[in-house]
Amino acid sequence: MTDIVITKLAEKHIHKLAEIEAKLFSQPWSEKSFADLLAHDYCHYLVAEKDGEAIGFIGMTVSFGEGEIDKVMVDPDDQRQGVADALMDALFQLGEGLGVQAYTLEVRVSNAPAIRLYEKHGFLSEGVRPGFYEKPKEDALILWKR
Repeated sequence: MTDIVITKLAEKHIHKLAEIEAKLFSQPWSEKSFADLLAHDYCHYLVAEKDGEAIGFIGMTVSFGEGEIDKVMVDPDDQRQGVADALMDALFQLGEGLGVQAYTLEVRVSNAPAIRLYEKHGFLSEGVRPGFYEKPKEDALILWKR
């Protein structure tokens, strides 16, 4: 992996993250959605930077000792280089300091690379949310790391 710096989400990252989001998701978050995260103290988001530019993002909402991972994304040009692993490790380190005891997330049942990433980091499937995703309509696996 090239030199990646993991830092907290800041306003300077928002435009680039929205661009990456639009490349990856059928219903991408807007710049406003990213900006709104900065206003909530229960939202904890990290950015992977390469050469000073955002290339990836991970975040969670923390409530009652649980971290719900809302988003994990890496620019397609920087995928399969350990960026997502570095983001996951940094998020767990952050969560430990926040007293997070368990993590959960949803992932499309067809997203085998993401499922492998999550399983590598200790997540296990504990259920399915039928029809959770749209565009295209698809079930979500519910994963937990306890």
